[in-house]
Amino acid sequence: MAPTNVKAKAAKKAALQGVHSHSTRKQRYSVTFHRPKTLRLPRNPKYPRKSIPHAPRMDQFRTIVSPLNTESAMKKIEEHNTLVFIVDIKSNKRQIKDAVKKLYDVQAAKINTLIRPDGKKKAYVRLTPDHDALDVANKIGFI
Repeated sequence: MAPTNVKAKAAKKAALQGVHSHSTRKQRYSVTFHRPKTLRLPRNPKYPRKSIPHAPRMDQFRTIVSPLNTESAMKKIEEHNTLVFIVDIKSNKRQIKDAVKKLYDVQAAKINTLIRPDGKKKAYVRLTPDHDALDVANKIGFI
């Protein structure tokens, strides 16, 4: 009967004093407090924020605004196998190359661009030797 009595006395002492009376504080060796890294869950949205993805912002119809048929442009067509276009100010050379290929079914060898003083972008599209710029210009309909 003595062991149960000892157990009861230990329980009484624990209830009166509390079991956490001698816990020591964690020692800090730095004066700056670093917030602990906690669990960061990936986003798991209940619904998409956009109902449908945006249509391509720069397609071939927006890229090429119009062909240019000035005297100097005609000279380029005849002598250098080069077409001249006014293009969208935000389009780059790759987009211009793709647009010319899609619209007129010709392969561009190289493209030079410049921004005119009136703020429009002009593109010189040099065609590969197997395509004739004069034929393409006739097909477009500005000769």
